[in-house]
Amino acid sequence: QVQLVESGGGVVQAGGSLRLSCAVSGRTSTRYAMGWFRQAPGKERDLVAAINLSGGGTYYIDSVKGRFTISRDNAKNTVYLQMNSLKPEDTAVYYCAATRPVYTRTVPKGRNEYDYWGQGTQVTVSS
Repeated sequence: QVQLVESGGGVVQAGGSLRLSCAVSGRTSTRYAMGWFRQAPGKERDLVAAINLSGGGTYYIDSVKGRFTISRDNAKNTVYLQMNSLKPEDTAVYYCAATRPVYTRTVPKGRNEYDYWGQGTQVTVSS
């Protein structure tokens, strides 16, 4: 079993930055591919970014490319989402998720591919 705890959310003005952290406990994070999802009120929970086991492979949705960066520190069992140039449409609850892929290079993109979820952290971007 693995536990995920997000932190770093808050309220920021448009154009500002936040860094989300996801602390992984229970088992070493090197065994899991990780993803950041977000869910705005009345909308589905969608993938924002994902990273494979080693950190050498990443994926971003088009709307955050060039603004968000996902990274991991396996020594600290932590995954990060650096969010720059934030926009009001980035407002959502952000969730960290983990999965054990069959292949080490896999960057999982589907919500149903993830087995473990954090409780979420609120990000609010004011205009």
